[in-house]
Amino acid sequence: MKSIKISLSSINDVRDFVDVVRKYDMEIDLSSGRYVVDAKSIMGIFSLDLLKPITLTAYSDNTEKLFEELDKYVIKE
Repeated sequence: MKSIKISLSSINDVRDFVDVVRKYDMEIDLSSGRYVVDAKSIMGIFSLDLLKPITLTAYSDNTEKLFEELDKYVIKE
């Protein structure tokens, strides 16, 4: 299991993000505060507060390729 902070600031970002995560055969969740949704669900993502950073959690040990594809959404600190 690995987690990163991401930001999805537009409808197009959400659509493109979901297209990427749906390609992976692993459980991927997004959480904001106490809410957790399936990262492959567009409706679930829109139920989150997208103005704040979102935590992405991938339940796999092989997440390097996924995180590379999602790099433009990652919040770099």
